[in-house]
Amino acid sequence: MKANTKTYSAKPTDVVRKWYVIDASETSLGRVATKAATLLTGKGKPMFTQHIDTGDFVVIINAGAVKVTGKKATDKMYYKHSGFPGGLRERTFTEQLEKDPESVITLAIRGMLPVNKLRDERLARLKVYVGSEHKHEAQKPVAISVVDKKESK
Repeated sequence: MKANTKTYSAKPTDVVRKWYVIDASETSLGRVATKAATLLTGKGKPMFTQHIDTGDFVVIINAGAVKVTGKKATDKMYYKHSGFPGGLRERTFTEQLEKDPESVITLAIRGMLPVNKLRDERLARLKVYVGSEHKHEAQKPVAISVVDKKESK
C-alpha cells in the first residue's frame, strides 16, 4: 500500500528571511565564504527548494581583517581585462585587500553560489563592510560564529 505523501515545494510567498552577521576577522576567507553562501542559498532551511530563493540576508563585518592561510596572500591573483589587446590587469590578494576589501569577500562568495538566474538576487542580499560598524541594526541581525572547534584550540 502506498503512502499518500507529497513532495514539499516552497512558494515565494512562504519565504521568511532572517538577518545574520558574520565577523570576517574570526577565521579564514574560505570558511566565511562557505557559511555566507549557505545562508544566502537557504540550504540549511527545511523548506529549501532548488528553484525558489529561500535564502536569508547576510551582513559581513571586518572585511579588511580577513585572513588566508599558506602563501595565498602572495600567490592568489585577481584578474580583470579591459577588452583591449594587452589589457589584462592582475593584483595579488594583499594588493586587492588594500584597494577593495569588500570585493575580496564578494568574489569568494560569488564563486560558491550556483550559476543560475537566482545568483544576482542572492548577492543583492549580501552586505559587506570594512569595519565593525554596519547600518542594519534595525533588522536585529543574529551574530553567527564561523570558528571551528579545531581552530579555537
